Amino acid sequence: MTLIDPAKVGALLGLGAAAGAFSGLVGVGGGVIIVPALIYFLRFDQHQAQGTTLAMLLPPVGLLATWIYWKQGFVDVPVAAILCVGFFVGGWAGAKIAVSMPSAWLERGFALLMIGLGMKMLLKA
Repeated sequence: MTLIDPAKVGALLGLGAAAGAFSGLVGVGGGVIIVPALIYFLRFDQHQAQGTTLAMLLPPVGLLATWIYWKQGFVDVPVAAILCVGFFVGGWAGAKIAVSMPSAWLERGFALLMIGLGMKMLLKA
């Protein structure tokens, strides 16, 4: 566990707000922003960054953003519920695998995933 320097609280709140805004805007998880930020700005290793990001997502995981989309009729609740069950089990299995891997492997895998997805989206246009 990290003791938070009071001078960093504002920066962390800003990072959380930026990740939340980006998530609400384009539908990505906060991990796309927060995992790299924790690694490069707070010097977390990949395991710490992933675990901290998952813990951060527990209470607010898109609650207000989902509410806005739901009010406009853009949420298919039965599909979301089924996805949630799969995500719950998959998250557990993925975490069990990830904690047994070297941090460097996780970081490289994360980077390759981001590059691959970015290239696919970029070349699709």
